[in-house]
Amino acid sequence: MENTWFVTLAELENMSAAADELHATQPTLSRQLGRLERDLGVKLFDRKGKRLLLNAAGRIYLGHVRRAVAEIDAARYELAELANPVAGRIDLGFLHSFGMWLVPTLIREFRRESAQVVFGLAQGAAEDILQRVLGGDSDVAIVSPRPNNVDVGWAPIMRQHLGLAVPDGHRLAQRESVTIADVREENFVAMETGFGMRRILEELCAAEDFRPKITFESTELATVAGLVAAGLGVAVMPVEHDAQLPAGVALIVLDGPANIREVGLIWKRDTAISPAAARFRDFVSGWADSNDRGIAIGT
Repeated sequence: MENTWFVTLAELENMSAAADELHATQPTLSRQLGRLERDLGVKLFDRKGKRLLLNAAGRIYLGHVRRAVAEIDAARYELAELANPVAGRIDLGFLHSFGMWLVPTLIREFRRESAQVVFGLAQGAAEDILQRVLGGDSDVAIVSPRPNNVDVGWAPIMRQHLGLAVPDGHRLAQRESVTIADVREENFVAMETGFGMRRILEELCAAEDFRPKITFESTELATVAGLVAAGLGVAVMPVEHDAQLPAGVALIVLDGPANIREVGLIWKRDTAISPAAARFRDFVSGWADSNDRGIAIGT
């Protein structure tokens, strides 16, 4: 499409780097920019030595070009859908903890009506999955909690109660419920920074005006539970559907309306997604409604 090269140049703000990215010569790209600025009657970049700095006029033009590209992409996707309405590929990102039952359930039920759709799956930390969506590597993703990013859309899937995992024999192990303040002096086992459960833990503790003393970090909830069973600390964990905790762990429901984690589907706003991905997004929303997403799973 005409002027899509401008998006690359505006993002890199470097003529040489943009030429390499576009597999063009620098003089060719420079002439294109000169013609465009003459046609528009304004300069789109401020020149500082060899550096290009997108100016106010350039930012306005960039926004319009991006929207035009998105419209062309949407038309291309719709035409592909018209040619083959039941096929396609969906690149789906998700957190590790949803790989045991939620993701397989959604894919299985979706493929009952769209059996020819191919899925590319990527697991990771919440922040990594968010960046995959923003970078276009994943069409949609299932994450928790809701990202603090205005560039992604959000469709709720379900809510889960949060629990406090403690080793058997812990002073709270026989309680039916607890608050996070009950363990403010305890050692915590936590997910690494960048994972959704780490953010949830820090937000819960901040609401009670303390910082958790984290002595062990992991990238897997199963490992977190194992470390708790070994008596190395306590942990905040979701009350999972059909959870399989190791022996020696008691999971006690956390009290309070804020002690819920929201699970939802995200996608990049203002960017066309494939017809298959759009169908999956609509399917997930319908599935959530039919399964009463207001009910906290696992309780």
